[in-house]
Amino acid sequence: MNEKRPNGLTVGAFCFGYAKLRVANGVRVTSIQVSSLPPNYLFFIGFLHDSWALSGVLRGIIDRHSQPAVITTPHTMAQTLYDKLWNTHVVHTEEDGTTILYIDRHLLHEVTSPQAFEGLKLAERPVWRISANLAVSDHNVPTTDRSHGIADPVSKLQVDTLDTNCDAYGITQFKMNDLRQGIVHIIGPEQGATLPGMTIVCGDSHTSTHGAFGALAHGIGTSEVEHVLATQTLLQKKSKNMLVKVEGPLPRGCTAKDIVLAIIGKIGTAGGTGYAIEFGGSTIRALSMEGRMTVCNMAIEAGARAGMVAVDDTTIEYLKGRPFSPAGVEWDHAVEYWKQFKSDEGAQFDRVVELNAAEIVPQVTWGTSPEMVTAVDGRVPDPEREKDPVKRDAMERALKYMALEPNAPIESIKPDKIFIGSCTNARIEDIRAAAYVVKKLGRRVAPNIRLAMVVPGSGLVKAQAEREGLDKVFTDAGFEWREPGCSMCLAMNADRLDPGERCASTSNRNFEGRQGAGGRTHLVSPAMAAAAAIAGHFVDIRKLG
Repeated sequence: MNEKRPNGLTVGAFCFGYAKLRVANGVRVTSIQVSSLPPNYLFFIGFLHDSWALSGVLRGIIDRHSQPAVITTPHTMAQTLYDKLWNTHVVHTEEDGTTILYIDRHLLHEVTSPQAFEGLKLAERPVWRISANLAVSDHNVPTTDRSHGIADPVSKLQVDTLDTNCDAYGITQFKMNDLRQGIVHIIGPEQGATLPGMTIVCGDSHTSTHGAFGALAHGIGTSEVEHVLATQTLLQKKSKNMLVKVEGPLPRGCTAKDIVLAIIGKIGTAGGTGYAIEFGGSTIRALSMEGRMTVCNMAIEAGARAGMVAVDDTTIEYLKGRPFSPAGVEWDHAVEYWKQFKSDEGAQFDRVVELNAAEIVPQVTWGTSPEMVTAVDGRVPDPEREKDPVKRDAMERALKYMALEPNAPIESIKPDKIFIGSCTNARIEDIRAAAYVVKKLGRRVAPNIRLAMVVPGSGLVKAQAEREGLDKVFTDAGFEWREPGCSMCLAMNADRLDPGERCASTSNRNFEGRQGAGGRTHLVSPAMAAAAAIAGHFVDIRKLG
């Protein structure tokens, strides 16, 4: 082992210069060489005992010799949740703030991974820590009958390539016909692969979803996917801290989707640029884990690098007994460790935004950006009333694309298609909420709706919904009940809008062409989408009783 530690130690030299680490009880380090490594380097090295690595506990011991030592990283000032997550994963920081950050969990899918694996092969590098990776195909998979495979050759190639790469490197993967297959940001939490205190990355922008568990989670590019595969680290600069505080009981008919759309409507899609957002307040604490995931999922639409919620009993209860979660005595140790992942009293935020939950109403986007959102009982905004010429021009372009008239009632807008699904809103609680509305209205899908589809977020969500009879509620009303996948959220498979078609969608982005070339997207909650399917136009679900 090379014990020299020059100031200019490179990522490559560090990654391949030390070996044989495992995790013990979180504080003891046994090694005659401890003094040769700075404390946070011990946090970094990726040869971690799997069960503790999965719990996000990053206290390492070198499995060698004699005297125990205690690793501590002193932080005397009150820290935010983001500060704690960042500080416990720092390997090294340069003078300009560029930091080598250790990554606990790497999630992979078929779209952003092929080039990364190819880079490893060309450089003849191994995957640095195989157990830290979990893969699934979700973007390109068909949501209709899968017995004949994937018809589109490009989609098939991407899915087959992920299968081949995972088999070659020994990476755990849920293949297309595995019951556990689903959208990557749904299967991670439901398997317990997403845990408090972790750093989590994926080649997908909505990785922020996992921050709901008191984790630091964000998307990365394909070159970074390769870097994480090769080194289990990432080069990053720390973001600023933002607290979005929502207080009070959530009004009837409103959901987590309405909360996050209201937040984006307030701060704009650039409001979180340069920040990591912690969502807090009594309204957020009252949400289930699935609701918290919905909120964190769209932190990226608010411009933030990441979104997160502090760990509490709701977090811990959700994770108990899941396949990848620690068990037995390790569970007890992990829970004690996880409880620290909340902001300290007196911690300072660079920006604080406050919302009164009583003022939140069911939301509908009207334009081509998530910030172009208003209340369902409102009207399409009039650009003439906007004083800012840049904003006015954007509004005019959006209304032209969306084929909407200023001042038209939102409830007069008639979708052509309904999409209930995506990593934002395809969990069992979302399916239940939509089914409740369909059952309550007691009618079939309106004649003007060309297609109403429900796409569960995973095979396990689908199976649970079918056990509860929710699939029959939908199919009896004229909805299509599909197989799990990303589906019409981004139209990479056969599920898409035709030019000029309008969709009530529970996804996260309403950009031009997002759901198909020329398609027009309105973002809503699952309950709102279900109501629009039955009524044939947007309706205020608060009126349903």
